[in-house]
Amino acid sequence: MLVEATDACFAALIAGEPPLGLKVAEGGVETPEVLAMLRELSEAVGDSFTPNAWMIVEDGEVVGLASLVRTPYVGGEVMIGYGVAASRRERGIAGRAVAELLAWARQDHRIQTVTAETSIHNRPSQRVLEANGFIRSGEREDEDDGPLYCWRTQV
Repeated sequence: MLVEATDACFAALIAGEPPLGLKVAEGGVETPEVLAMLRELSEAVGDSFTPNAWMIVEDGEVVGLASLVRTPYVGGEVMIGYGVAASRRERGIAGRAVAELLAWARQDHRIQTVTAETSIHNRPSQRVLEANGFIRSGEREDEDDGPLYCWRTQV
């Protein structure tokens, strides 16, 4: 289940505390540095588009995060990103979260296309996108992340 991640939720996660009375997956969902970056990203995207960040919650536990990774493009295109706590991977959580994100996108009149990117070496994430109807639409090189596959689906 996706629960909107507010600034207070990010603050709690960064401080190593559970937000909204939820538990947090063993080992946490991300490093404090990555959580701080996602908090800043949510704030920046939030200037023009909300909601834009969610906690992935299963059985009362925050097991991952999902978000829009940049301000949406004119024409209704949003790019999503997601991650699952290392201790909770290989359980279908990412696939369910992406399916729920797509269901949300289909209900939002502002969105026509959802895109994503994966490392060319991240086969599990590629399978998540394929299972949710994404089609590989290209490749690009990222200065920080290296070679990436680009994905898209219409909603």
